[in-house]
Amino acid sequence: MRQQGFTLIEVLVALMVFGLIATAASQVGSQYLSSYERVRDLTFASWIAGNRMNEIRLQEAFPSVSENSEELEYADRRWRVITEVSDTDEDSMRRVEIRVQTYRGQGDPVQLQSLSGFIRDPEQTL
Repeated sequence: MRQQGFTLIEVLVALMVFGLIATAASQVGSQYLSSYERVRDLTFASWIAGNRMNEIRLQEAFPSVSENSEELEYADRRWRVITEVSDTDEDSMRRVEIRVQTYRGQGDPVQLQSLSGFIRDPEQTL
């Protein structure tokens, strides 16, 4: 009478193959989640920088040369927005640079986005 079934070696080989497939699938899933989070954070940082630039452009007063930093809550995250307004060779123009950083854990914020532009003095005519 012959018994049917798998030998111990066949079972171990099958478990090893399954383990390799599970490890590969886990790594792919982890990379997907990491990529998704990075794209999401970059998108939010881009929106925040664009909103800040538009706020400056919509101000009635010509921005003075300055640098300021503010923190805000957006999309359940804490962000730091650094706005630097500097002079240009043209008196009626200012250069505006906006840097957006986010906090990850307890450490220092990580910069995700930078946006630069120029603002013209509304009082000056062309």
